[in-house]
Amino acid sequence: MVKAYLRYEPAASFGVIVSGESNIAYDSSGKHLLAAALEKIGIWHVRQGLCTKTLAPLPSSNSKGPSLAVTSVASSSSSQIASGYAEGSIRIWDSDKGICETTLNGHKGAVTALRYNKLGSLLASGSKDNDIILWDVVGETGLFRLRGHRDQVTDLVFLDSDKKLVTASKDKFLRVWDLDTQHCMQIISGHHTEIWSIDIDPEERFLVTGSADPELRFYAIKHELADGQLIANKNETDVKDLPAENKWEVLKSFGEIQRQSKDRVATVRFNKSGNLLACQVAGKTVEIFRVLDESESKHKAKRRISRKKEKKSAKEGLEATEKGETNIGAEGGSNPVVTVLDIFKLHQTLRAGKKISSISFSPVTSKNSLATLALSLNNNLLEFHAIESNSTSKLSAIELQGHRADVRSVTLSSDNTLLMSTSHSAIKIWNPTTGSCLRTIDSGYGLCGLFVPGNKYAVVGTKGGTLEFIDVRSGTCVEVVEAHGGSVQSIALTPDGTGFLTGSADHDIKFWEFQMVQKSGEGSKHLTASPTSSLKMNDDVLVVAASPDGKFIAVALLDSTVKVFYMDSLKFFLSLYGHKLPVLCMDISSDGDLLVSGSADKNVKIWGLDFGDCHKSLFAHADSVMGVKFVRNTHYFFTVGKDRLVKYWDADKFELLLTLEGHHAEVWCLAMSNRGDFIVTGSHDRSIRRWDRTDEPFFIEEEKEKRLEEMFESDIDNAFENKYGSKEEIPEEGAVALAGKKTQETLTATDSIIEALDTADAELKRIAEHEEDKSKGRVSEFRSNVLMLGLSPSDYVLRALSSVHTNDLEQTLMALPFSDALDLLSYLESWASAIDKVELVGRVAVLLVQLHHHQLVSTVSARPLITRLGDVLPAKAKGCKDIMGYNLAGMDHSTQLVSLRSDAVFRDEKTKLLEIRSHNAKRTEERADTKQEKKRKKKQKKPNGGHVWS
Repeated sequence: MVKAYLRYEPAASFGVIVSGESNIAYDSSGKHLLAAALEKIGIWHVRQGLCTKTLAPLPSSNSKGPSLAVTSVASSSSSQIASGYAEGSIRIWDSDKGICETTLNGHKGAVTALRYNKLGSLLASGSKDNDIILWDVVGETGLFRLRGHRDQVTDLVFLDSDKKLVTASKDKFLRVWDLDTQHCMQIISGHHTEIWSIDIDPEERFLVTGSADPELRFYAIKHELADGQLIANKNETDVKDLPAENKWEVLKSFGEIQRQSKDRVATVRFNKSGNLLACQVAGKTVEIFRVLDESESKHKAKRRISRKKEKKSAKEGLEATEKGETNIGAEGGSNPVVTVLDIFKLHQTLRAGKKISSISFSPVTSKNSLATLALSLNNNLLEFHAIESNSTSKLSAIELQGHRADVRSVTLSSDNTLLMSTSHSAIKIWNPTTGSCLRTIDSGYGLCGLFVPGNKYAVVGTKGGTLEFIDVRSGTCVEVVEAHGGSVQSIALTPDGTGFLTGSADHDIKFWEFQMVQKSGEGSKHLTASPTSSLKMNDDVLVVAASPDGKFIAVALLDSTVKVFYMDSLKFFLSLYGHKLPVLCMDISSDGDLLVSGSADKNVKIWGLDFGDCHKSLFAHADSVMGVKFVRNTHYFFTVGKDRLVKYWDADKFELLLTLEGHHAEVWCLAMSNRGDFIVTGSHDRSIRRWDRTDEPFFIEEEKEKRLEEMFESDIDNAFENKYGSKEEIPEEGAVALAGKKTQETLTATDSIIEALDTADAELKRIAEHEEDKSKGRVSEFRSNVLMLGLSPSDYVLRALSSVHTNDLEQTLMALPFSDALDLLSYLESWASAIDKVELVGRVAVLLVQLHHHQLVSTVSARPLITRLGDVLPAKAKGCKDIMGYNLAGMDHSTQLVSLRSDAVFRDEKTKLLEIRSHNAKRTEERADTKQEKKRKKKQKKPNGGHVWS
């Protein structure tokens, strides 16, 4: 009989506030901050310091673990959020509803830069695959791919009313792209190292670039007029002096500013008002520059010129002074030459306690400060700083919801309601169900821990050799006992619950007994422990374990052996040897029959405790096995390793049951609930994950087949293309390509369309045969194909086509053979009559004609079909456009009527403001007219009354 097992699935992930691989960004309101936390995006309320929403991909997503890590975040002017991932996909989220609206597949490498245009209708993305893709967010599709960079794209920004795009790369070049003609119109060199970040001020006067060079480079932006000419900025209209060759020169070098820090630039950003520029380096500092306005910069330029003049006069004497006056006077007249140092002035340098990963300016400015700056630090921390006129002050920090360093141990209470995690400087008590942090206690470097029976106290063993006794209810450390001369590597509760044993790097195993003591001057008693006996070993003790029946203790030593002793007499019983490297973890089954050990040699060994024989040695992980735990009252066990995986095994059949992916770094520790209904793991990525047992059964054979299929699919995606596919040539300067990419989904969609076309053709033949039989008098009832779900052949094909995601349509049709494409074209004419399908039909027709143009031209039977479509589709599209325009006008009219009748929410604030301003302007004009009329009358009276002579 085939045995069924119950599946474990990821249920919750907590402990990560912000991950350093991605940037942070404010939403459009400035109330919330978007912070990537591994595969999720946390939306943090800035004032309350709470995570109000979490945006996470569905568990059914094909990509798991590190490939699904968020690498870039951008917010639009509306409620939309874009997130880029390590495997190259981009997800568009509605932050209000907290749902993923669409997934855009196009990049083959991690998404490194995302930027919305001002309206939020276009999204530009840059990637490690060196490409830039422009996406239509409304249409949920890729417009085109821009190629030309020779290395990773690091940043991008829209220019000139979204007509141009500037991109920066690690290839040390800036590129300016014309989005109308889809070509590269300017390449800017001059940087000696990789360019890491670029930005423009809100008025689009200057572009700033940051690299590993010791200076920030600034470029003046020239804007295009209606006649195609360029002007230096929006305020200047005199273009007659510009030479003809400057037509393509959008960015012109404006100057450089020396930076204070020697570290490379990570981010440069202007604030929303454009009066501040922040330069964050790959260290602990942010340099903040004041951006002076036109009058201030001109005043500064005049002062600089006058100082220069004074210096010259002092040095060169009277004659040189007269010469200098004539020269400098020309420069420093009414319109002095303003340099980059006259506009950008170092305001302050902000220093953080740890290395800064990313920065973001708040779009809302408070009354008391110039701006608010959010910092994400590489120790899982968010900080908010107010930039004032004379100093910077820290407003708040979000830090309690996660550890500052990796999680070294996790322990569950006996009733599974509390979870304790230890790290290098703190102990945290969590609710494992909700993931909320209940207590944070400062401590030493905790390596292991346990809950004392009753769950009121906990004991933690530290790297310093101490035992810390924690009062869970008050969240305080009540006692610190100097336990060992080396670090306390392992701690295990005795089966009777009256004490525990510890193993240390000082070669000692100590047995402890719980005691309640009362200190002098304190009213209440608290828990401590005193040593009862000890056992000296020949090497460092790495792990200790006690059998549940209280018969044995097992000790893993640095010499790669496991020694088993009788617990009562501490006499030697067995030596288990076979591991090539030290045993890092072990556990004994509930019945005391089996011991499982995990080692740095990547193997797990299953031992029998009756004779000390090795039942089986399993190659478990691709790196060291860090944790192992039996499910209570079974011979199933879990292992975790440095290869980021959690694995579920059957110790009787020696079979791998499940592989659970999710962690983004090495998994250090593992805790199992008493009932075996969930497990908790802690990792180097600072996350704590809970995996729940479901009611869904599975079979070993099915899981093996699944693993083979996944290997085969990954082979298709990677190995086949790499080994046998033609090597992709380096793209030519400013090349344009299709935006999408071939995925498993597009291939499946192509197969479904081909299958639908074949089924529909077969059904049409059956209908034709039935009609023929009917005409001959052979009357029989026609039964349609049940697979077509009662739909007509045309509707059945349309259903298959409509199910294809908008972004995948291009790649799906590319994989369609010409014969099937021709069949698909024949259906388009009938589908165009449905008004809701006009857009889809038009897009499919255009794509098929573009893809198969040469074959369609040379195929005689296709010409009349193309001609008919050319007549029908434009008319249908125009009709659809007219209906939409009519509906929009009707809605606008209805809105105006409602707003006129009452002060309802439809009334536009901007319109109301303009009305008030125009009303006030009219009143001012009327007053001015009245004054002028009075003055005119007075003037008329004076000559008449005061006339003495003619």
